[in-house]
Amino acid sequence: MTYLNERAKKHVEPLAQALQASIFMPLDVMVEGQTERVFERIAADWGQLDFLLHSIAFSPKDALHGRVTDVDRDGFLKTMDVSCWSFMRMAHLAEPLMKRGGSIFTMTYYGSQMVVENYNVMGVAKAALEAAVRYIAAELGPKGIRVHAISPGPLATRAASGIPDFDELMDKAQSKAPSRSLVSIDDVGNATAFLALDGAKLITGGVLYIDGGYHIID
Repeated sequence: MTYLNERAKKHVEPLAQALQASIFMPLDVMVEGQTERVFERIAADWGQLDFLLHSIAFSPKDALHGRVTDVDRDGFLKTMDVSCWSFMRMAHLAEPLMKRGGSIFTMTYYGSQMVVENYNVMGVAKAALEAAVRYIAAELGPKGIRVHAISPGPLATRAASGIPDFDELMDKAQSKAPSRSLVSIDDVGNATAFLALDGAKLITGGVLYIDGGYHIID
């Protein structure tokens, strides 16, 4: 398990302890070499990897809160670097460790396919991320490595707090979803865990929506 920085460490450490994670390291994908050091540690300690969860996204405030039309180059590149390229880089580093096949996951959102108010340039990045999932699934499939994008409905997370009017977004999701309920962390975890099992070995390259059916409603 990894954490962004010392400020984030205190929020992640209790989970790492509960899971008895033998590897617990800092990982800021914008710091040169940190990503590689994590995978070097995995190779040294375990020698192989069964699954990888990429759950990282970031956009500078000015880029995220402004119109897509107005995003400057630096804001766009940082958004894409952290939210999409880091996934591609991790897939590259995970490939040689998945000697018996494996599963690679990343987190996306409905705003990749539809215009969601206030999601802005992150929707552009998530669309690129989902395209990367398809291409990497095709490239790694012959090695038994499956690649998935997980698309939950709105979740009240620390990351979501950066999206303006997020409470209204959650209310809309609950009222419109066929299930009339919001997704929970456990819902997302259970569905993702299934895709890592051998019973899902022929599922790859797609987006799994865990949103109570919200994505099918106009």
